[in-house]
Amino acid sequence: MSAIYILLGISITVAIVFFIVFILSVKNGQYDDVYTPSVRILFDDELVEESPKEKSKSRVLTKQKQS
Repeated sequence: MSAIYILLGISITVAIVFFIVFILSVKNGQYDDVYTPSVRILFDDELVEESPKEKSKSRVLTKQKQS
């Protein structure tokens, strides 16, 4: 039973240490990203080139719709 108390104390200590490190990294600006939001709009809708097979399929479909 005493082993459970020791393991519980160790796990709580480790959790508190990780929480303190996380708070310090947030305060120091580790997770601040000021560049990505300003550039995200530029890469939102990238054009994807179609393969030759897809181009021929789309041409056939448009001809069939016109008929």
